[in-house]
Amino acid sequence: MSNSGSISYYADKYKVEAGSEIRLKEWLTDDKDKTLNKDEGEDMLKKDVLKLSEIQEKLYASNRYSVLIVFQALDAAGKDSVVKHVMSGLNPQGVNVTSFKTPTHQELEHDFLWRHYIVLPARGMFGIFNRSHYENVLVTRVHPEYILNENLPEIKTTKDIDNIFWEKRFKQINHFEKTLNDNGTVILKFFLHVSKKVQKKRLLERINDPSKNWKFSIGDLKERSLWKDYRKAFEDMLKNTSTSQAPWFVVPADDKWFTRIVIANIIVNELGKLDLSFPPLADQQKKDLEEAKKILTGESESPGDSNE
Repeated sequence: MSNSGSISYYADKYKVEAGSEIRLKEWLTDDKDKTLNKDEGEDMLKKDVLKLSEIQEKLYASNRYSVLIVFQALDAAGKDSVVKHVMSGLNPQGVNVTSFKTPTHQELEHDFLWRHYIVLPARGMFGIFNRSHYENVLVTRVHPEYILNENLPEIKTTKDIDNIFWEKRFKQINHFEKTLNDNGTVILKFFLHVSKKVQKKRLLERINDPSKNWKFSIGDLKERSLWKDYRKAFEDMLKNTSTSQAPWFVVPADDKWFTRIVIANIIVNELGKLDLSFPPLADQQKKDLEEAKKILTGESESPGDSNE
């Protein structure tokens, strides 16, 4: 394999096959077998960002598909950095980034997918979920007491939240995503896999660097203490919700530059499979263009035209 980095290589290497057993200890947080160095990676990222911009233009013009990109990770894995760098080439008018926080009272009065439905991308548009509907099988899995806030008919106490409950919720998510895919939404899901050691380093940076203090929350340490619980929740999520129509990619996140180029590369590759193109013009549209060209080229110019 060349240093240019094969697109399919990244997609194949980090993709979670549907139904496969997942042990995150066996998945890389830092890929030592990188096929390119940081400078080469930055060059590759620039090229893929440009390709992504071209894809967005065709996506909007063809008006057949929409794209939903999902990012999930533990704290300090670099989700915001990925959104900033990878999506930098997109026209802001054609992309919507949503970060889902603790559900509001209004949101809790609906099913858990409702607040995600209402911000889905329209045809021709990109939607990015920075945290997503998967919080409902991650944070709530580690803190099942949060489920009680949903006032579900058969859930009176946390003792009612058993494995069958989670299996049903996985099926609901898969059905939700299949419905979207069947109607033209391409779904790409990325789990940024960061090591506990690197997370500690980044959390300390947030404490020691005044410009990053605002990013730190004491609650981050509480969640960090539940590392093994979250790992188990992520493993079950990946196993049960990586499907052919909405695959998960487990991307090493200890080196932010590498994380960015892998994700950008996979997005460009997967969207390239759509074979997008600008829509063909009808005969009348072609005639209108020719007529407009004649009118414009036939106009006489006066010295003052450039200032009008």
